[in-house]
Amino acid sequence: MGMRERAHSVGGELRADPRPQGGFDGLAATTTICDDPDLAGTRILILTMFETDEYVAKALRAGASGFLGKYVTTDTLLAGIRTVASGEALLSPGATRALITRFLTTPGAQDTLLAPPERLQDLTPRKREVTALAAEGQSNAEIAEALVLSVLTVRTHIQRAITKLGARDRAQLVVIAYQTGLVQPTPRAL
Repeated sequence: MGMRERAHSVGGELRADPRPQGGFDGLAATTTICDDPDLAGTRILILTMFETDEYVAKALRAGASGFLGKYVTTDTLLAGIRTVASGEALLSPGATRALITRFLTTPGAQDTLLAPPERLQDLTPRKREVTALAAEGQSNAEIAEALVLSVLTVRTHIQRAITKLGARDRAQLVVIAYQTGLVQPTPRAL
């Protein structure tokens, strides 16, 4: 049975396939599922040992909604599943770091801004603060704890920042935060 048939046979909104079968790898499976109109809306969380910039970028282009390293804790995995199932995007700190490094080291990449810095003025100081912490790889729960807010309030700030900046999802919001200078990379992030 191919990946498309297996995805159709599972039903529901959450699909977990921990091992590639039938000649499919994670990227091929993601592409197959995302290209199938009958599976529109399926959210895919990639769990892998490859947190390289190229693999992360390919997974996101293929339609993955989230990306976690294979050796995360059970609690982190369950939180990641809930995050992706709720419609949000998720990148592990390692995946975020890989994409930022790629962006910062690719000639000309910094010249193609998704949002000019003046667009950040559309964000309230609190939304800028929440966006900056998200760009540093913090989860909604970690941001909520740091700023003494509820997780729901953090989610709302992030969704409104995504809307105001014209970002597609949280991953693109992180890129915008770095491109506009809201967040500066630290030597540790590289």
